[in-house]
Amino acid sequence: MGMSPYSNLSQVKIKLFSQEEVKLFIPPFIYHITSDKMIFEIVRTEGLAHYSYFIGSEGVGAVIDPRRDIDIYLKVAEKNDMKITHVFETHRNEDYVIGSTELMEATDSEVYHGVGLDFKYGESVNEGDSFKIGQLELEVLETPGHTDESISLVLRDKSVSNTPLMVFTGDALFAGDVGRTDLYGMEERERMANNLYHSLHDKLLKLDDGVLLCPAHGQGSVCGGNISNQVFTTIGYQRKNNPLLKIDKYEFLKEKKEEKLYRPPYFRKMEDYNKNGAPLTDKYGHLKALSKDDLKDMDTVQILDVRDPMSFSGAHVPGSLNIWKDGLPHFAGWFLNYEDPIVIIGGCSNEKIYRCLIRLGYDNVTGYLSNGFHSWHTSGERLEQIEVWSVHDLHDKIEEDFYLIDIRDIKKFEQGHIKGSHHIYAGEIQEHLEDLPNKKLVVYCDSGYKTSVVASILKTNGFQGVVNVMGGMNAWESAGYSVSR
Repeated sequence: MGMSPYSNLSQVKIKLFSQEEVKLFIPPFIYHITSDKMIFEIVRTEGLAHYSYFIGSEGVGAVIDPRRDIDIYLKVAEKNDMKITHVFETHRNEDYVIGSTELMEATDSEVYHGVGLDFKYGESVNEGDSFKIGQLELEVLETPGHTDESISLVLRDKSVSNTPLMVFTGDALFAGDVGRTDLYGMEERERMANNLYHSLHDKLLKLDDGVLLCPAHGQGSVCGGNISNQVFTTIGYQRKNNPLLKIDKYEFLKEKKEEKLYRPPYFRKMEDYNKNGAPLTDKYGHLKALSKDDLKDMDTVQILDVRDPMSFSGAHVPGSLNIWKDGLPHFAGWFLNYEDPIVIIGGCSNEKIYRCLIRLGYDNVTGYLSNGFHSWHTSGERLEQIEVWSVHDLHDKIEEDFYLIDIRDIKKFEQGHIKGSHHIYAGEIQEHLEDLPNKKLVVYCDSGYKTSVVASILKTNGFQGVVNVMGGMNAWESAGYSVSR
């Protein structure tokens, strides 16, 4: 296979900005490549493990798979004296609200996506369609499999060569993994896996080894099962090292058929928003401070406590849901609804928390409790606690009459668990409430963070004897206790 025209990187400048440098002109988590002819920015949204892209040339810019809070793209465009004219969606995203309609409103740009779905906004594109972005050219490849309308975009820098430089693959191909194929249900899984196999081998792997691979997600995304932690990779590197690209079609279909991935309920909301267009919002970070009396006067409310598990277990507002701040992208969509108002407690950075919720479509955030939990407990209000055990407590009491629940994902449970434990994945706990016995419920995960989420759900549903095993399986194994397999 041939190499990229920039394979030796002699014609581009690459800089990974430090946090301090970034604060001077653009928000954090941006990777930047620039030359005299083009710019290329990767915007990383942590938590969601989402990658979006800004490319530009000769005063014209395009954004690929933007997130909902679009100010980051506007700042990049302003800094580089560019006008955003094109927005591309590689597919209907399931795990976050796409920012296409926001950008279309703010920049008068056009939005483009694949023909396999009846979008209510934007324009459809077909195999072979191409678009000029200054000296750059984007060519459409139809790459269904993850979804029917999935496309990839091949980028050429025409000022240098007609050879492809990059390919934006959406959720078709990741570093170390490929897209999930279960979103249309079990009955469609084989069809989707078959389509994905051909998209990979008949389209993407036909590109030269040196082409830079630009997927929509990195490690930690729910859109893949085993994505590697690589920001930069190439088609050639994946051809040689991605295990799902090295097996034949029969093995590939078998692997995808047996794949066990979880599907949070909020995916349905994202699919609706990203097909029909999400409501526009321009209030990022503008949250109302609420007093404890304001909170008490609310008839129906979702109280979201984002403190760490130990603080929450020690004392919290009755009826609170505990999701630590870094766990919000993973678990908010399992437990928060889109109707009842949300009030945040304990946020050291309420804007960051709010942006995270906005990206998941939660426009029902009413505000945050002023002065956090301190204002509640110093006013003499009622408190609730959750009992905490160490792994040594659990080991010493293992013969007592309680119900032990392992809430890790099924793969980890099958690899090893504490003897006598019952498996219920954390996100699915509400589906199994009626199956739980009327006895003490002892819950563990990897380290204790997800356990606190589940413990708070159990408490709000009337279970009183709930125990959070701090340290979880990691501490259990570090202590040298036996593991069942």
